[in-house]
Amino acid sequence: MDAFPAYFPLTGRTVVIVGGGEGAEAKARLFEGSPATVLRVGESEAAADPQTYAGATLAFVAVFDDALAARAAAAARAAHVPVNVTDRPALSDFFTPAVIDRGQVVAAIGTGGASPALASLLRGDIEARVPEGAGRLAALLGRMQEEVRGAVPELPRRRAFLRGVLSGPAADAALAGDMARAEALLRDALAREHVGFGKFCRIDGRGPAEALSLKAARILGEADVAILDAGVAPAVAVLVRRDARRLDAASVATGEVADLVRQGLQVVHLIGSDATEDEIGALAELGVTCEPAPIDP
Repeated sequence: MDAFPAYFPLTGRTVVIVGGGEGAEAKARLFEGSPATVLRVGESEAAADPQTYAGATLAFVAVFDDALAARAAAAARAAHVPVNVTDRPALSDFFTPAVIDRGQVVAAIGTGGASPALASLLRGDIEARVPEGAGRLAALLGRMQEEVRGAVPELPRRRAFLRGVLSGPAADAALAGDMARAEALLRDALAREHVGFGKFCRIDGRGPAEALSLKAARILGEADVAILDAGVAPAVAVLVRRDARRLDAASVATGEVADLVRQGLQVVHLIGSDATEDEIGALAELGVTCEPAPIDP
């Protein structure tokens, strides 16, 4: 990862945009409908004055004049404000990604400034998969975050509960725009809070990563616990969710795996050699079935 993606809260914040052409207009459109105050500077001498940027959260410079671009970037930096300069990555503290905006659900695709066109192309593919109502669902969960946390304080159990909510009637109501019903259904689910069995599956982890099916990649991205064999390819192991618990297969007992699944966790075993059915049979005796997922590369 050559650049770290981060999100800046915009409520009560100021964003400075330098320039008056289409590039500056494109930056301004990024903040339409946001709670930020957008300060348009144009190409006046104020662009090179550090006081112009005082107290701002972000600055964007979109001008053709190389000298003005450099002076504006230096002024923003002197005011301790991160700055992005269009088409001049050497002057930029950050790069502007292609953004998918669904209100409180925001996805960004960046290429480190190397290919904005590729980022835009990928955005179109991903945007089609993010429902319009995703922001409403996120807002509902945000409003009830403390209530949910108080009722289900244990993180693994809370994650399992929310996983059920996201595929249940409360989520459907929020996506459809019926927020009153969505909130009532979520509270009802919370009152009846019950985490059933999680899931267990095995996936061939020997690689190459490109050979994994979309289903296998999604399972790795959703895993709560990953059990890794010695022969798992690093390029496959890195696809496991970053905050998932990782266990060495050689030191994990079958009973421990079964306990994890009973807690409602998603457990995946990345196979590093030719798979046998012994593990599946032992878990079946403990009441845990193996979800169907391809283990062949």
